[in-house]
Amino acid sequence: MLRILRALTLVLVAVAVLSTPSFGQQRSATSRDDLSATAQEYFTDVRLTTQNGDSVRLYSDLLKAKVVVINAFFGTCTGSCPKMSGILSGLQDRLGDHLGKDVWFLSFSVDPETDTPERLKEYADRFHAKPGWLFLTGKKENVDFALFKLGQKVARKEDHLTLFIIGNDKTGLWKKVFALSSTAESLQAVVESVLNDKG
Repeated sequence: MLRILRALTLVLVAVAVLSTPSFGQQRSATSRDDLSATAQEYFTDVRLTTQNGDSVRLYSDLLKAKVVVINAFFGTCTGSCPKMSGILSGLQDRLGDHLGKDVWFLSFSVDPETDTPERLKEYADRFHAKPGWLFLTGKKENVDFALFKLGQKVARKEDHLTLFIIGNDKTGLWKKVFALSSTAESLQAVVESVLNDKG
């Protein structure tokens, strides 16, 4: 029941904060600016840290004007997390040069106290992460806040959702995909549909 409520919260957040106009309508530059301002106000610029030790802001550096594939994981997981990371590893190969240019992967740790940048770097290397795939950690309160804003905050790390969230900040289109029933190929089709959205 708790998982269903979390999934519903994610949908409601996406609809309320990043709503899109009716099908077929063209979004004006002004409304795109309004959408960006609303998204920035909602997500905020809480500080996080990448696997490379770089300090980044949630909205301005990670989400703004980007197409992103987001997941939650923890580095010591031996169940669903490696499977999800394996799917992203396969997807990055399928995307080729588009990764880090047109599409970014954002993997948020639900265990920031254990998942230091150094440990995340080792985890990233294990899945051959290329530029454009960021593993995120930081102060627990900051990570918890970011996960809450993304509808991914959990009381216990083992309860994290096994979802990929695919979003296009420019158009406000957000989709979710159940990770464990996905393949790199099926996820690529969803990512391309979000990438090609014209708003």
